[in-house]
Amino acid sequence: MKSKKTAEEVARYADMLAAMGTEARLRIMQLLLYAHPEGLVVGDIQSELEIPNSTLSHHLEKLKNEDLVKVRREGTFLWYTANCEALQELLGFLFAECCKRNRALDPEAIISCCK
Repeated sequence: MKSKKTAEEVARYADMLAAMGTEARLRIMQLLLYAHPEGLVVGDIQSELEIPNSTLSHHLEKLKNEDLVKVRREGTFLWYTANCEALQELLGFLFAECCKRNRALDPEAIISCCK
């Protein structure tokens, strides 16, 4: 059995959830997951979600700071991708106890929703 998460780890997960806690950032994450693994350039995210460039930059920076998105430069373009490893870790934290202690959810139900 894994040990309980430290206060530092819980604070990190809380920050990650807070970063996704706006409609715009949640929509960005959905879009990047849809475009995974290639990702999207900023202009495509902007046109798809109709978010002003300065606002979009702020949202992407917040998601990047919390390690929820990765960015790579190719020439003059910035490509953003969802950090699936960080999201998987976050979901693992959220579902760890529900599937062990009180069986609130069947682990197979969690797996099947992702297929």
